[in-house]
Amino acid sequence: MSYKITDECISCGACEPECPNEAITEGETIYVIDPAKCTECVGSHAESKCVEVCPVDACVLDPGHSETKEKLLEKWRGLHPGKEPAEGTF
Repeated sequence: MSYKITDECISCGACEPECPNEAITEGETIYVIDPAKCTECVGSHAESKCVEVCPVDACVLDPGHSETKEKLLEKWRGLHPGKEPAEGTF
């Protein structure tokens, strides 16, 4: 399941540089997450970095984009060809 950013976002930009998949970009009024690139940090980190750094808890799971850990890891491999996922991240 990918994350999404709610309207609670204060556009501080803390999440964007933390995303290992470059899934977060600045939208018109708030930051947005591309569900095609979001892997919940599977493959890169043990926990979702956007959730960790958001000061207003605006990063939430998006029930409209539900995926298994296996699918998230497959997506991560597609985004990072030739690399191996970090130990303990899947």
